[in-house]
Amino acid sequence: MGILAWIIFGLIAGAIAKLIMPGKDPGGIIVTIIIGILGAVIGGWIGTALGFGDVSGFNLGSFVIAVIGAIVLLVIYRVVRK
Repeated sequence: MGILAWIIFGLIAGAIAKLIMPGKDPGGIIVTIIIGILGAVIGGWIGTALGFGDVSGFNLGSFVIAVIGAIVLLVIYRVVRK
């Protein structure tokens, strides 16, 4: 995927993760995009390692993996920031 597609995909995944786990997180939209993009990468890596699949484009499986990765990253971010 192109970098613009990853940014859009990451923004959506990060926004969904923030909706699932609301709370006060500093950084606003930039942190949401970064958490989403890194969450997609981490989710793809974990999904591939566990045999569930990977982030391979705009499809439902990739989106679910990216959102789960963003949630995991958001939990880690909140623990580290405290």
